[in-house]
Amino acid sequence: MTDVPRATTASAAPPRTPADSSIRHSTDNAVSWITLDRPEAMNALTWDQRERVIDLLAAASADPGVRAVVITATGRGFCAGADLRGGPPAGERVPGDVARTIRLGAQRLIAAVLDCEKPVIAAVNGTAAGIGAHLAFACDLVLAAEPARFIEVFVRRGLVPDGGGAYLLPRLVGPQRAKELMFFGDALSAVDAERIGLVNRVVPAEELEKTARAWAERLAAGPTRALALTKQLVNASLDTDRAAAWAAEAAAQEINMTTADANEGVTSFVERRAPRFKGR
Repeated sequence: MTDVPRATTASAAPPRTPADSSIRHSTDNAVSWITLDRPEAMNALTWDQRERVIDLLAAASADPGVRAVVITATGRGFCAGADLRGGPPAGERVPGDVARTIRLGAQRLIAAVLDCEKPVIAAVNGTAAGIGAHLAFACDLVLAAEPARFIEVFVRRGLVPDGGGAYLLPRLVGPQRAKELMFFGDALSAVDAERIGLVNRVVPAEELEKTARAWAERLAAGPTRALALTKQLVNASLDTDRAAAWAAEAAAQEINMTTADANEGVTSFVERRAPRFKGR
């Protein structure tokens, strides 16, 4: 996917930054499209690009005109991981520096996806490695083009997986499969990623944008607040016990029943017609 979808509606967006030239953004039919656009570097993320993506996800949460998000990229790579060459000048390292960098950097990026109040689709056009793979896995739905590959590249560099990898993968594929991916660092094809549950659907490369657009616009036409609460419940479900999960479910439904979309859903059922959700 090399073309950014046309922008047809205005949306609230963060102030422009130096990363704007390599993070393309548009809003189309209530869908916020975030496109990594540094194909010559396989879309490896510099620190300022990472901050731009975090800001755009926060803006999507706050903007009622945005009801779904797509993260994708140009060229052969989705995201080759972190580009440390784009960070602030390195000084003498002291204990705590690395942990702080990860906590304020890669972990914030993954948290921004998990905590976004709108459903987020990853449209993975090519190689997703390291934090790039985790960026995709953190999304609510993952579409992959046939040439896409996923690589837990950290072990190849003698590193521990960061950016939430050891948190995300066991929840998606189980601990044994997660350890296999992280211990060996082998490239996983899109088809195999779909087979083990890391990807929702694999499509031909030329159909990736079309499929992502169809899924995103379907989500954007849905009950936005109900989707946000559903996302919150599912993401929290593996970190809590049954009593807490059921209490959260009841509280979420209590909140949701105050929305206009919930009222519309019930009314449309009674009137035997299709609902017209407004995202409120």
